[in-house]
Amino acid sequence: MKRLSVLFALTASPALAATGPFFSLQNTNFVVLVAFLVFVGILVYMGVPKKITGLLDARATQIKAELDEARALREEAKSVLASYERKQKDVVEQTERIIATARDEAMAAAEQAKADLAKSIARRIQAAEEQIASAEASALRQVRERAISVAVSAAGEILAKQSTAESAAASIDAAIEQVGAKLH
Repeated sequence: MKRLSVLFALTASPALAATGPFFSLQNTNFVVLVAFLVFVGILVYMGVPKKITGLLDARATQIKAELDEARALREEAKSVLASYERKQKDVVEQTERIIATARDEAMAAAEQAKADLAKSIARRIQAAEEQIASAEASALRQVRERAISVAVSAAGEILAKQSTAESAAASIDAAIEQVGAKLH
């Protein structure tokens, strides 16, 4: 089918349809050829191919610049991405170090608090023991003082019943002599 259509296109050529000599103004094919050549000549004279080439070159240069800019942006994006990935890695490491340091400090603070609590408890126990010992000593002193006062009053009553005026005067004189001997 395709071959048949090519065959019909070649046989229906306008050059075959023209009548008379080819280089005559009566021949439409020749007139069209001359008009086409004049048109192409005018285009060349006006510099249209240069302008088209210039426009194509400008477009090619613009596309190349856009591609270069896209490459540069891609490289910049890669470097920014790598920078952010490094920063993220650094932040993760720093966070882990901070957490580890905080954990260690918390453990140390807990140990210190335990030690301080043990010292405080020991001090309070010692203070309580000292208060108990002081209370015992105070109670013993009060008991002794009470026993002495009871003994003195009992001795005083006994001596008062047994002593006479002469023995009382002799006792007083002996006490004065003892005080005088001890003071000198």
